[in-house]
Amino acid sequence: MEDELDALGDRIGYRFVDRSLLELSLRHRSWCAENGDAESNERLEFLGDAVLGWAVADLVFRRYPQDSEGALTARRINVVQEAALAAIAREIRLGPSLLLGNGEQQAGGADKASILSDAFEALLAAAYLDGGAAVAFDIVERLVGPHLAALSDRSGHHDHKTELQELCARNGRSAPSYSVTSVGPDHAKVFTATVVVDGRQMGTGDGGSKKAAEQSAAAMAYEALSKRA
Repeated sequence: MEDELDALGDRIGYRFVDRSLLELSLRHRSWCAENGDAESNERLEFLGDAVLGWAVADLVFRRYPQDSEGALTARRINVVQEAALAAIAREIRLGPSLLLGNGEQQAGGADKASILSDAFEALLAAAYLDGGAAVAFDIVERLVGPHLAALSDRSGHHDHKTELQELCARNGRSAPSYSVTSVGPDHAKVFTATVVVDGRQMGTGDGGSKKAAEQSAAAMAYEALSKRA
């Protein structure tokens, strides 16, 4: 286990001073249930989600100075969602390092997107606690930054409206409704969309087209409603 911890530290570019934090970040609750109810990585995951959100927000804010709030939100959501984080976890071969219960291990838990994404957030929190904010930000910039650029290039193809509609349906909320206004001449209009759910305004977004503005607004609403789910 010691060698594996060192190897994982090398893969993320940081050697832990307190390696017990690194080990804790790898403990899935299924393993803990089989080992005397040891502490799992879930508390670290909670902290890591916040650290990741802060670091990615800082990156997109600096890299895309012309983006509106809604566009920045869309870029952030693209890269912190489960599938994107799981892909990064696979790149650093996080799965084989996880401590999983026998049943979860046999069920392929080491490659499940939900487990990988949660463990990546826990790992980030462990680095934050061990080395501080600068260490955590460096890890996010090196590991998540390249994916941010790639996903941002494809952000116009990411269907935030569908994701928002599905989230509302799962949580028993009303279907999202959109209103759009525009300013400027016909050849250079700027559209602003507002999305309302359950009678409350949940997001706004700008874009060069009605569709882009609605997507941006939907991304902001999705993030807001996800925190309330």
